[in-house]
Amino acid sequence: MARLTGCAPILLVRDVAAAANHYRDVLGFSYDRFFGQPPDFVILTRDGQHLMLKQAVDAKDVVPHWTVSPKTSDVYFWVAEVDALHAEFVAKGAKIDYGPCDQPHGCREFGVQDIDGHDLSFGEFRG
Repeated sequence: MARLTGCAPILLVRDVAAAANHYRDVLGFSYDRFFGQPPDFVILTRDGQHLMLKQAVDAKDVVPHWTVSPKTSDVYFWVAEVDALHAEFVAKGAKIDYGPCDQPHGCREFGVQDIDGHDLSFGEFRG
């Protein structure tokens, strides 16, 4: 039977190598290699989750969601131990966008902003 087995958001970035290294060094993602000639695409992983970065042809095409609709993340990751993850990111110098905070929909969450201005939220459902 056909079924979905995962999801990998794709973010447009200004410089794929710089963005990938930021995700590796600050947010704990890893990658094996870049694709394209010159390199313009990479698949990042952390804890079995994937995120893809594609270098935009024109930097004006990198448009974080919050610039179009306030308080809107580009990617939302479900996590375990959200406060521990927040502490990890703070220790690595991540740009914290908000939180940690308890939301009315039952999640404790926080957000960070990457070097291209994309907002990434990390939340733990607590009912």
